[in-house]
Amino acid sequence: MDKIPSFTIDHLKLKRGIYVSRQDSVGGEVITTFDIRMKEPNREPALHIGALHAIEHLAATYLRNDGEWKDSVIYWGPMGCLTGNYLILRGDLQSSDIVSLMRKTFEFVADFEGEIPGAQPKDCGNYLLHDLPMAKWEARKYLDEVLNRITDENLIYPTKEE
Repeated sequence: MDKIPSFTIDHLKLKRGIYVSRQDSVGGEVITTFDIRMKEPNREPALHIGALHAIEHLAATYLRNDGEWKDSVIYWGPMGCLTGNYLILRGDLQSSDIVSLMRKTFEFVADFEGEIPGAQPKDCGNYLLHDLPMAKWEARKYLDEVLNRITDENLIYPTKEE
């Protein structure tokens, strides 16, 4: 069986950042899947699931309401390894195209006050599994340490040496 593309990235070299994970043609239109990597894989603790779940709800809500991008948003959701999220957008895009969008998204999460959207029993399959204080802390850390200091190293996947 062939390895899927995301398993061919050298996770030992991967930094926190924004990466184009893949691009696909769907119905004659290009969609771009982004790896929104919040943690360095295998080198720092993964995101706490309650924080990641809260980030999922808040970021998805923000993105689907953003005036400029909402019609391009297909999906926002957590990675199974708990080191970040996937964002799927319509369009032939590069990582640098969405830095501003990610800054606004993570500012929204870091500054959020109130009840998490969709965190009620009738709206969510695990409504008790939300940790807003930790979500805000993780969002601020990613914003301050990565998004506000972004370089090519945080935008282009490292090459894998066989």
